[in-house]
Amino acid sequence: MGRYLRFSAFICGLFFISVARAATLPAGFIETQISGLTNPTAMEIAPDGRIFVCEQGGSLRVIKNGAVLPSPFLTLSVDSNGERGLLGITFDPNFANNNFIYVYYTVPATPRHNRVSRFTANGDVVVPGSEVIVLELDNLTSATNHNGGAIHFGPDGKLYVAVGENATGSNSQTLSNMLGKVLRINSDGTIPADNPFFNQAAGNNRSIWALGLRNPFTFAFQPGTGRMFINDVGEVTWEEINDGIAGSNYGWNIVEGPSANPAFRAPLFAYQHGSSATTGCAITGGAFYNPATVQFAAGFVGKYFFADLCSGWIRVFDPATAMASSFASGISQPVDLKVGADGSLYYLSRGSGSVFRVQSPDPMLISEANSDIAIAFDSPTMIRDPFPLANIFNLGTDHRTRVILFGINLDLVAAENSSAVTVRAEDAAMNVFPLTVEFVGKVPGLDWLTQIVVRLPDNTPTNQSLFISATLRGKTSNKVRIRM
Repeated sequence: MGRYLRFSAFICGLFFISVARAATLPAGFIETQISGLTNPTAMEIAPDGRIFVCEQGGSLRVIKNGAVLPSPFLTLSVDSNGERGLLGITFDPNFANNNFIYVYYTVPATPRHNRVSRFTANGDVVVPGSEVIVLELDNLTSATNHNGGAIHFGPDGKLYVAVGENATGSNSQTLSNMLGKVLRINSDGTIPADNPFFNQAAGNNRSIWALGLRNPFTFAFQPGTGRMFINDVGEVTWEEINDGIAGSNYGWNIVEGPSANPAFRAPLFAYQHGSSATTGCAITGGAFYNPATVQFAAGFVGKYFFADLCSGWIRVFDPATAMASSFASGISQPVDLKVGADGSLYYLSRGSGSVFRVQSPDPMLISEANSDIAIAFDSPTMIRDPFPLANIFNLGTDHRTRVILFGINLDLVAAENSSAVTVRAEDAAMNVFPLTVEFVGKVPGLDWLTQIVVRLPDNTPTNQSLFISATLRGKTSNKVRIRM
């Protein structure tokens, strides 16, 4: 296929496409930025598609129709020193009917402590005076770090709350307080009697569902399976992804990272501290890729996206192999990740005060400017259309004409080959002619551009225009016109 690769300079002279990116993304992915946030900490996607974003200073902002609304949904008085503030947001499973929203924030009054409260929404703003306190957490010391803050409803309809150990490691190993734990409560704040430590702990401590955590800043449930992954921010050596299982003890402050100690549940995956593409300082954000509509390649389904605050990357963890691979880099302080119903990946960048939407858009075949005429060439002569059915210059024994097409968002992923792409032609009478795809690959020097080489079949109609489209992973491109 080398003869298909020797014309990148010629192509550069015909057209050029550039995509501005805030992050370095895999080929075939694009992102859009929604800015206007101040020190964001967490986000959640409402059932109707709006995005609610917590700002550390106490404002809960709403992103609607691709923009941050000028008026906050809610502004709370919070203690925002250190890692305190407005830290978590989730929607009631019955939000469409009851309009309940839950938040996790640090109460500014003495004694300082974190709280989970429920509010009622009225469109894009809160109903005044609707706060209902659901859970008061333990009083905090003067240490302003390790507050946790993530809250989500599980598939069982219970509210799960991730709480940091307030920089006191011994809190994580006791049932006498709620710090350094994942809690499980009913939506009204009462405690389910089937909690694993219900009969061992007392009072609100009966809400403890798992312990031995340092600062579980984020966690996520997998749609469909209900599996839970807990991201625990480590001290000086390890960051962890833990399997969320009732009654588990994850080992802090006795062990950190991989451990063979049978008293503790070892992490599914851990990475070390550093400043490389695989190391970092604080695991933030976690989202399973199991959307209602799959937009990314099928290989992403069931995988778990996670991010690191300091190294500014997003990686993908495969639960089946316990291995992680790179996805995106160059992000300014990512703090949260979400997957939308449409299959987009959203990341929250604290450093840029923005939400970014990552998409794998539909493939597009390249045509001339303001036209549907394909930029296409005969191979190997590099002559434009009209194309004959046979070409004596073709080096193949059949002398059939090969046509080179160009497209974007047609990138193959690992384990895919040219058979992943199908191409077809339609004539004026809407008759369909499948074209044999012989090669799919990058144009040298233009890593955003894919070339597709197709062989015209014997029954291709002549003396007319054909409309060509390409399909990859269930997504079909626009139609471009070639002449025969």
